[in-house]
Amino acid sequence: MSTQPIVLIHGLWLSPHSWQPWIDRYSAQGHRVYAPAWPGISELHEPLDHDRAPAGLGVREIADHYEGFVRTLDKEPIIIGHSFGGLVTQILLDRGLGAAGVALHPAPAKGVLRLPLSTLRASWPVLGNPANLRRTVELTDRQFHYAFANTVTREQAVAERARWAVPGVGRPLFQAGFANFTPADRAATAIRFDYCERAPLLLVGGTADHIVPAPVVRETHRRYHRSKAFTEYKEYSGRDHGTGLHDGWETVADDVLDWALKIPAHTY
Repeated sequence: MSTQPIVLIHGLWLSPHSWQPWIDRYSAQGHRVYAPAWPGISELHEPLDHDRAPAGLGVREIADHYEGFVRTLDKEPIIIGHSFGGLVTQILLDRGLGAAGVALHPAPAKGVLRLPLSTLRASWPVLGNPANLRRTVELTDRQFHYAFANTVTREQAVAERARWAVPGVGRPLFQAGFANFTPADRAATAIRFDYCERAPLLLVGGTADHIVPAPVVRETHRRYHRSKAFTEYKEYSGRDHGTGLHDGWETVADDVLDWALKIPAHTY
């Protein structure tokens, strides 16, 4: 039985409840699995409140929240994050935390320049109104289908939204969207791409993702080229942003955990 803790970090518009299939799978294999919620979002032990989300919450506050949790554990965990959770995973590794990190379809850090039209379209429900900086924004069924579930039927997308989704906090999208116009010491999404002493990192992209298309994740991987820390990229054909929810998620879950368990901590 593994005693290596695993910390799962959800992304924008989702809740820790969306990790439940992964939690069940990893727990059945003997792993200790934790999936804390973003501050203000329903925790796993609570019924999911689909209207509850903290307006004004930013990337730095989210990262600080998870740093506080990780520091309570008795061993450095494997950290697996999705979307903005994938960005937070990289920030935590940049702070010297974690035995290994996996960033699934991660939101871009400062310095990643590629901005596809599909990203703008998927983010426009928030970015289209500057007042959303301090608001939360709920996706419609149609918007969720485009952003998270474009490879499945509309009916399945509607069911997934009804089961897992919460309103999205606007501020992280503005912070990511304008990071390259913000000084590094003030940019909440800044990380040290050349930092050599962080834990190993796996970046994962999907060729059908509308929010974070695979070329964005590939660019993120290239930004790490000056670091001696172990960094790899893996791409899945035909998988969209909701890769952890759709058929075949088991393969993704097993692949990334196998990678993390086989990589010695702090391999350079």
